[in-house]
Amino acid sequence: MFKEHINVVFIGHVDAGKSTMGGNILYLTGMVDKRTMEKYEKEARELNRESWYLSWALDTGAEERNKGKTVECGRAFFETDKRRYTILDAPGHKNYVPSMIGGVSQADIAILVISARKGEFETGFERGGQTREHAVLAKTNGVNKMVVVINKMDDPTVQWSKERYDECVSKLTPFLKGTGYNPKTDLTFMPISGFSGANLKDPVAKDVCSWYDGPSLLQFLDAMQMLERKMNAPLMMPITDKSKASLLCEMGTTVGGKIESGHVKKGKRALVMPGKKMVEIAGIQIEEDEVDAAVSGDNVRLRLRGVEEEARFILCSPKNPAHVVRSFEAQLAILDHKNIICAGYSAVMHIHTAVEEITLGALLHLVDKKTNRISKRPPPFIKKGQKAIVRIETTAPLCVETFDDYPQLGRFTLRDEGKTVAIGKVTKLLAME
Repeated sequence: MFKEHINVVFIGHVDAGKSTMGGNILYLTGMVDKRTMEKYEKEARELNRESWYLSWALDTGAEERNKGKTVECGRAFFETDKRRYTILDAPGHKNYVPSMIGGVSQADIAILVISARKGEFETGFERGGQTREHAVLAKTNGVNKMVVVINKMDDPTVQWSKERYDECVSKLTPFLKGTGYNPKTDLTFMPISGFSGANLKDPVAKDVCSWYDGPSLLQFLDAMQMLERKMNAPLMMPITDKSKASLLCEMGTTVGGKIESGHVKKGKRALVMPGKKMVEIAGIQIEEDEVDAAVSGDNVRLRLRGVEEEARFILCSPKNPAHVVRSFEAQLAILDHKNIICAGYSAVMHIHTAVEEITLGALLHLVDKKTNRISKRPPPFIKKGQKAIVRIETTAPLCVETFDDYPQLGRFTLRDEGKTVAIGKVTKLLAME
């Protein structure tokens, strides 16, 4: 039986409980057995980290376990009777935002994890906390549906208090609306306890929480409307990671990523851009299974023949290769920058899975935020709160598409000095000279 596949990213401030919740979901859906969880619990207790053991199902590195912080974007799989899911567990610490962007760029839906514990919600939501930046980055990267789970409702400072839940929801809603989410159609709020598992798989018991009568998290995800997939479009797959094929008898390179459009079949040929390298798809792996084909929306690992270290950026159809440019025009919205921005400004751009240093080659037009009309004259500078059409120049050839043609390959984030400065979308590709 075919099950639709959904990519879910857990985002939110550090210590909100993302990894613990993810680990508990893996346990409750049978993807991690009881014996393994008991082993994690014993090891965590020996390190005086007893409350962290659930997160160890996702945080597998020694550094992550010792510090209790997710560093890389964790990945795991689970399935219900209705659907298959990939969990992308994004790091919450501000030092690891680039890794978080890599995870959220592959997601279909975001789960924003909020701690209801007294003081923790305020720390995460106030300036300097990652709740705001993560929500903005999710929207920028095209994740248009968000479930906001108010976690740690069983904490002694909360005790499933409706007043505390309502306080969190009332503070978050205006901010998320300002980020671009429609509260009526794009947002869903629910109380949970990631540690005890309350309201994750089964609805929370009435004697625990008498005022909530909505679905559990997994019930909600299973009942979500089917997602639109570009099955019949040309193949486009941004490559997130690569490694040498692990078996001696299997030569080649293994790459991972989410198929944004089209499909792949074992034995077929594809093109790696920007290097124009023709490859053969020697093997396809979804979760732990070897399969003969995969389609748009699937998170896959592909074994490629005919390419070594150049396997980066985009895997695409030889008939419809991804565009390669050194400059392009884009609509840019300045979110947060203390100074004015002029032509010549440099920043780091995150676009699909690529990270590239860029320079603003020229400021072309200001965009009126109310009417969307553009100015005839180029502005001398742009500042926080303004929108502009700009020309962006990259340091190396880069695979991008216009936002209208491929939204996932045409939206980007600019970061500078450890924070998100601007978001943008590609409006016009400029031919390489």
